Amino acid sequence: MASELTIDAAGRVTLPKALRQQLQLEPGDTLRLESEGDQITLQPVRAAAPIRKEDGIWVYRSGQNATISIRKLIEESREERDLRALGLGQ
Repeated sequence: MASELTIDAAGRVTLPKALRQQLQLEPGDTLRLESEGDQITLQPVRAAAPIRKEDGIWVYRSGQNATISIRKLIEESREERDLRALGLGQ
């Protein structure tokens, strides 16, 4: 997908919604930036956990080594949901 992006006064760019959806990027996700010459590459930094949220549902992927406990992921998700419900989260 090729797009032209504009840098705002604070040096920020906005990734197109279709690309964010395709790559399952959400607010707070981390991207790795690499540059070589005049080329810039952004790559999502993904957790090495066997469970991840896909379309709002937690999905377990077998065959991967978990570095984060499933219980902790669920607790963090609940905390984020509660903060959003209170208007304190993103």
